[in-house]
Amino acid sequence: MVYAHQNFIAVLFISFTFMSTSFSQSILKISPQLLDLFAINRVFRHRKIPNDDALYCDSWRFTVETNNAGLWSMIPQRCISFVQDYTTGDRYSSDSAAVADLSLAFANTINVSNDGMDAWVFDIDETLLSNLPYYVEHGFGSQIFDEITFDKWVNEANAPAIPASLKLYKELQQRGFTIFLLTGRIENQRNKTERNMVHAGYSNWERLILRGPSDKGKLATEYKSEKRKELEDEGYRIRGNSGDQWSDLTGFAVAERSFKLPNPMYYIA
Repeated sequence: MVYAHQNFIAVLFISFTFMSTSFSQSILKISPQLLDLFAINRVFRHRKIPNDDALYCDSWRFTVETNNAGLWSMIPQRCISFVQDYTTGDRYSSDSAAVADLSLAFANTINVSNDGMDAWVFDIDETLLSNLPYYVEHGFGSQIFDEITFDKWVNEANAPAIPASLKLYKELQQRGFTIFLLTGRIENQRNKTERNMVHAGYSNWERLILRGPSDKGKLATEYKSEKRKELEDEGYRIRGNSGDQWSDLTGFAVAERSFKLPNPMYYIA
């Protein structure tokens, strides 16, 4: 991929790291040696990047959440404190609650049938469960993803629920939606994931879908699209889909409405 702006050309060598053991989410990583376009305090396309970290980082987060940032690997070093304050403060909870409220408002417009085929799909990590306790100890997304340490965290099965998502989950169940959990975790994490979900307050989902051997090496967008298509082929009407990554929501066999939760800590393609 080549970015060319006047005399500036940055060639990005993209390497795909496909997880082969526990946390197989196909995270697209950009070599840390590459130039971080967001971290250069210079005039770029006639706009001077602000020196004020709070302003700069809030704009950076906006580009991430709207997917304008595209492929990115780690948060800028100057934004570590910003992301820490955001994720541990009231703003993250408020943003998550706003997404949940809009999700429920849409759900209330659906005439849910009694055939059990009106479905809502949820991602798990940073959608229903929060891995913030892990990222507090690992730089809030400023460090290269370490599969081994993250797997240890997953196996502890202690991730708390995101309160707004738990409330939405229960509200959707009360309205008759059939709940599917579609995660990038792999099959040998099923028991730990189920235990964590129940411990966090979730119950009575229809199916927990994890990566199997045939899904190894697939980007999340492809994998999750294929799984949604399988649900459609079974006759389910996917009314809603909630996830913290654009790869949870885009591709094919998309939901009638998709809802993006905030996550400025990492990107999954």
